Amino acid sequence: MTTNATGGRVAIVTGGGTGVGKAAALALLGDGWRVAIAGRRKEPLDEVVAQANADGRAMAVPTDVTDPASVEALFATTAKSWGRVDLLFNNAGVGAAAGPLEDLPLEQWKRVVDTNLNGMFYGIQQAFRQMKAQTPMGGRIINNGSISAHAPRPSSIAYTATKHAVTGMTKTAALDGRKYDIAVGQIDIGNAATEMAMRMAKGVPQANGEIAIEPLMDVNIVGQSILYMANLPLEANVLFHTVMATKMPFVGRG
Repeated sequence: MTTNATGGRVAIVTGGGTGVGKAAALALLGDGWRVAIAGRRKEPLDEVVAQANADGRAMAVPTDVTDPASVEALFATTAKSWGRVDLLFNNAGVGAAAGPLEDLPLEQWKRVVDTNLNGMFYGIQQAFRQMKAQTPMGGRIINNGSISAHAPRPSSIAYTATKHAVTGMTKTAALDGRKYDIAVGQIDIGNAATEMAMRMAKGVPQANGEIAIEPLMDVNIVGQSILYMANLPLEANVLFHTVMATKMPFVGRG
């Protein structure tokens, strides 16, 4: 990918204060990227910046991805600071409490849709605007799908519906981005050891009604996957990349 005059490739990582986003931000910073780390809470963002010790190449940008104006400000701040945006890792996401779908509170449904679907669209839209306008034109977007973009877990209708929708956005944005040298791909992650996934180690419901402990993988493996996708030249794109704990019950789920 093309470097800029201010000292290297520029990435935005949403949901960057914890989990997969943190692992991705640290992997990119370790490879010399400049990274705007976005998330709702400033304290975890500052902790990642401090941990990276990246000599000014990391910047915390508190952002609410459910607010279009906040996402627009994230891109404006990044472009003003570093001249362009080469990569968006569109990662921020939430789930709803497990339970019968007929009992799912509507406010939880709306929160998941607003974050996982609307928030991801706002990121794609701002990335397109910035990447079309900059010189040289183009860049890359990596959307965080999930194993749930392919197969649901029990009692997960809000999360699964939004992650299936992410696949549609990835395909459409990949098509629409061709003429602007914008490559769009998706990473589908299974059982990375993050706070969100640690319940797998205690046992989670399976499709047959059993409760089973599921294997986890080091979240830094996901960071390296993001780095691989990010470092491809724009003439190549990983449209879909699945990285998962080898022995998790995905293939043959149910």
